[in-house]
Amino acid sequence: MKTNETKEQEQMDQHQGEPAQDTPIQAEEMLAEDPVGEQAEEDRLSELQRQADENHNRFLRAQADFDNFRRRTQKEKEELAQYASLKLVSGLLPVLDNFERALQSGGEAAETNSFTKGIDMIYRQFAQVLESEGLRKIEAVGQPFDPEMHQAIMQVETEEHEAGTVVEVVQNGYWLKDKVLRPAMVKVSG
Repeated sequence: MKTNETKEQEQMDQHQGEPAQDTPIQAEEMLAEDPVGEQAEEDRLSELQRQADENHNRFLRAQADFDNFRRRTQKEKEELAQYASLKLVSGLLPVLDNFERALQSGGEAAETNSFTKGIDMIYRQFAQVLESEGLRKIEAVGQPFDPEMHQAIMQVETEEHEAGTVVEVVQNGYWLKDKVLRPAMVKVSG
């Protein structure tokens, strides 16, 4: 008769010759016994998650950069359209100044002269065309000095105005829409 120990020995010998067939319980036991394999899998998953997060962040940054680029180019396009006449109007400002000077000198000699009236009509028409393009004169006399809109060429002593107030305009300044095209040349009280 065979004892229990010999039976177990025979069964073990038989199983050594057969390929191992793990049951689900045995596989779980092997994983539980092998923490290095489980740790490697967790490390791989965390690395893949980090890469996915990094790629998602890059995508969001690229999308934000594109939105900013689109807004910036749209703004530049609108500004270009708004100030398309800037060069033309800048070139015409000396002509406008000369018209004003001619009217001032001609008006002193003879106001009823038909030549002066003709010049005055041309000046008004010219000024209306420029105004329709968005040009307007900077009103400076009596205003506090502002270096953005005024260019001080002289400081004068006066008791009529506070210090730092524009007393006289030597050359008119102009706005083109909401941008200073040319600052006014002014005398400022000291």
